[in-house]
Amino acid sequence: MANSRYEYVKAFEQDDTLLPNTWIVVRIDGRGFHKLSDRYAFKKPNDRRALDLMNAAAVEVLKDLPDLVIAYGVSDEYSFVFHPSCELFERRGAKLVTTIVSTFTAHYIYLWNHYFADTPLQPPYLPSFDGRAVVYPTNRNLRDYMSWRQVDCHINNLYNTTFWMMVLRGGMSNTEAEEELKGTVSSDKNEILFKRFGINYNNEEEIYKKGSVVFRQYQIEETKTKDGPVPSEEDGAPQGAISKTQQEKLRKLRRKAQVIVEHVDIIKDEFWERRPWILSGKPGKLPEA
Repeated sequence: MANSRYEYVKAFEQDDTLLPNTWIVVRIDGRGFHKLSDRYAFKKPNDRRALDLMNAAAVEVLKDLPDLVIAYGVSDEYSFVFHPSCELFERRGAKLVTTIVSTFTAHYIYLWNHYFADTPLQPPYLPSFDGRAVVYPTNRNLRDYMSWRQVDCHINNLYNTTFWMMVLRGGMSNTEAEEELKGTVSSDKNEILFKRFGINYNNEEEIYKKGSVVFRQYQIEETKTKDGPVPSEEDGAPQGAISKTQQEKLRKLRRKAQVIVEHVDIIKDEFWERRPWILSGKPGKLPEA
């Protein structure tokens, strides 16, 4: 860039480099999705088309950005995770967030007609997302974050499933259903579903109860310990810098792996133990054909 007397304005730019050697989570959320879901008649309490669309967009984001190691989605939110060794965009927060948000939104809109063929998008009801970046210093912090989101998924889905059954099948108004559900616990909601509507919540689809986990698939490993915890690097010790050449090599290896979506428990150790490449950041062996 040529020097000029106007170049001084660059001094107003603030450094937003995220802490080194930490997990970076970029969480995006739909903006105004309550109105969007009403406009395009999303089914209550869950619209499988909408969830599949979110997942399809997330898969494309992981394909576009091999630095990502895992993502987790529920409803109109998605969390995308960069490994502590990631140096993409020199770890500038704004660049990482805007890249994730814009890439996800672009694919979401592009894929919309595949899932909502009968209801094309029309202004002003267009989907958009906001995002933020948060850093976590240890594997345990990262896993606790993911567990938090999955627990929220279960709590919210159980409430929404009960609420909408009471409204749609029980003939109650929204206010009446809200009043009756105030102060209830999980067992109360399960009882309402079973006794009034013959619904065993345990039999509901896993995507609704557990959300969606997106990651690259390599050969699954046998669980090494039955109940022992996955090493969590609680001390936050540096894992060592990775050169640009090594980073590019890892990106090429990751691009060869298939990106898949599963609806599984990510709170227990088993998921992480059988997929060590997620926490290590090192690609595993590709599944045999």
